[in-house]
Amino acid sequence: MRIVHVSDAYLPRLGGIERHVHDLAARQDADGHDVSVLTTVAGTNGTPQRVEVIRPELRTPADATAMRHTWAPRAARLDALVEADVLHVHSSSVSPLAYLAIATARRHRVPTLVTMHSLLAGAAPVFRMADTVLGWKSDAVVWSAVSEAAAGPLRRALGAGRPVAVLGNAVDAAAWRTPPRPTDSRRIVIASVGRLTARKRPRQLLGILRRARAKLPPAIRLEAQLIGDGPLRGSLESYVDRHGMRSWVTLRGVASREQIRRTYHDVDLYVAPATLESFGIAALEARSAGLPVLARAQGGVADFVTHGLNGLLAADDAGMTDGIVQLARDPALRRVMRRHNRTVRPPFEWCDILPRTYALYERAVAGAGRRVRPPARSGSGG
Repeated sequence: MRIVHVSDAYLPRLGGIERHVHDLAARQDADGHDVSVLTTVAGTNGTPQRVEVIRPELRTPADATAMRHTWAPRAARLDALVEADVLHVHSSSVSPLAYLAIATARRHRVPTLVTMHSLLAGAAPVFRMADTVLGWKSDAVVWSAVSEAAAGPLRRALGAGRPVAVLGNAVDAAAWRTPPRPTDSRRIVIASVGRLTARKRPRQLLGILRRARAKLPPAIRLEAQLIGDGPLRGSLESYVDRHGMRSWVTLRGVASREQIRRTYHDVDLYVAPATLESFGIAALEARSAGLPVLARAQGGVADFVTHGLNGLLAADDAGMTDGIVQLARDPALRRVMRRHNRTVRPPFEWCDILPRTYALYERAVAGAGRRVRPPARSGSGG
């Protein structure tokens, strides 16, 4: 089957959508499909050899390093969409290439699966307007979202009669699992991974950590590592210095998956402070490593973290602070949560997600009335 993925976000830019699309394409390539990725992000591919990545034509050498979005007509290469057996569009709240791809596929009745990777929130009016102009309502277009939190707003935006399936991101849980280690009642190490942007709320995380430290007795040592980079790096470094947190808070910068996994060997708790977290793949990776997860209850993390069982879900930042204090004071609870996360696999491994993805492809093919070679039934990627 010829599968074309369309994503405004892709490697070498780093983020949840970018990594998931890359990994999904690699798994489908291994299943024997003919897989391509269409994106507007310039740069080097870094993809499996057989996966073609259709990128913008670079106008200057600087485009490759800047990873610019280029909207030249030749960059879109919409002919690749028409030739696909199945089109898989990965969209966020505002994704111009994704919107254009859906409209093009609809005109040519190309079987299409759309996966919404973000919470529509304030972008819902823009989404509805695009729907009105481009006319997305078609049996050939199947809709999905990465979590229940993301599916709800999408269902409301699409209106009655348009079902939205939940198709989460996936991890190789076994590859993340860390060996067991003793729990130290006098020390708790916290990690958080993500881009240092306002949407991920790293500034609020530092405030949460500072308030938690003030509530804990001096005998309990609190340490925190923020892994990732972004435009807020400088202001966060200034915050750490201004509040005297340098001795126990470290801004690590960018790290590879293997470096993060090794870091988790000495981590007791993963904290995800974002409120607009549609899924939280970094939190899922930490949960797969065996770490208890503390997150906001409003986001997609609630799909794989149950409050009190394998982590804590907080209604607000005050609750996040209290969650850190609770787990720092209760090493036995941390130990129980860690044991659960190490022994009970999350329902978001590749052996779960690939069959769901192929089933949705089949639904889109049936809606378009096309005859194509059936997709492979793998499930071996977990």
